[in-house]
Amino acid sequence: MKVKTSEAVFKGHPDKVCDQVADGLLDVFLSHDKDSRVAIECLIKDNFVVIAGEVTSNYSIDYAKETKRILEEIGYTDDFEIIVKVSEQSNDIKIGVDNLGAGDQGIMYGYATNETKECLPLPYVLSRNIAKRMDEVNRQYSSIFGLDGKCQVSIVYDGDKARHISTVVVSAQTKPGINREEYEPYILEVLEEVLPNDLTDTSTLILINPTGEFVNGGPYADSGVTGRKLQVDSYGTLALHGGGAYSGKDYTKVDRSGAYFARYVAKAIVKAKLATSCQVSVAYAIGVPFPVMVDVKASNSELSNDELRKIINKVFDFAPSNIIKELKLKEQTYQPLAAYGHFGNIGYPWEEVSEEVISRLKEASQSSHGQN
Repeated sequence: MKVKTSEAVFKGHPDKVCDQVADGLLDVFLSHDKDSRVAIECLIKDNFVVIAGEVTSNYSIDYAKETKRILEEIGYTDDFEIIVKVSEQSNDIKIGVDNLGAGDQGIMYGYATNETKECLPLPYVLSRNIAKRMDEVNRQYSSIFGLDGKCQVSIVYDGDKARHISTVVVSAQTKPGINREEYEPYILEVLEEVLPNDLTDTSTLILINPTGEFVNGGPYADSGVTGRKLQVDSYGTLALHGGGAYSGKDYTKVDRSGAYFARYVAKAIVKAKLATSCQVSVAYAIGVPFPVMVDVKASNSELSNDELRKIINKVFDFAPSNIIKELKLKEQTYQPLAAYGHFGNIGYPWEEVSEEVISRLKEASQSSHGQN
């Protein structure tokens, strides 16, 4: 037996606010100039916001106006003071990208499992679904709840099989003067709706605001910074992460595009039933138009990891220029991904594995078997 735990945060969590601001500004640039080069980060504390980074674009924006618009969409309507420190992209980086090379160096990971319909780990999916539903509740009952919060789900596994939800934690900001008897029933209703009945019982420990009152929240209780919730963005601590943030970066940055493609390939392996779970890793060097490493680790596969690596190198093209084209990264809207994670979202190309790709993988695997 082992226990797997994953967390998620609400849209109003200060770190997630910064991710949404960074990707929201990116979306504005790309909507007017799809060749914009953007690397923006955000910091928030109280009603003070810093926007910093590098941008090269044919379009100019009013950073303060757009930042306030995004914050209002999230639910923060304070009179924010916004400081902007943004310069143009380094010419050295520009030369490498213009030559169809990677926009940075680094290692990216993609993961998929057949455990859920989203091909994501169950603890991650459940914690994310709690956060999504709580964000609906805190807006519906704004006289009771604030915007900030986080949640966590721990599940006991027997091998690869989920057996029992052992612990659920929900920390939800509430308005001053609201007592536990007033807000707790709404949270329990969310948990009853989201958690599978066959995995919960009276021994499941439910912890709601375990430290007591949670009134002071958002950027007034803590600072927020872009890229500080990387596991929430990806696989909830249940797969590796290369360490580079996704949000605020245009599609030439392999921290983003390489991670998306690695997820796409891992999901294709699982969808083709070549493994029950799969982790794909890829590494790039700045300015180089091809990966310097591609590797794979799979579970419950008839093929060795080395055989799978050869297959995916045969079927998929990891060149940054191809990733941008194949996943239609110039056409995407990124701010929605910054709230609850970048994977498992219907409609995004890295989540849509075609039957053609599945057939090519199966053919390549059969060919590999025939050579052994």
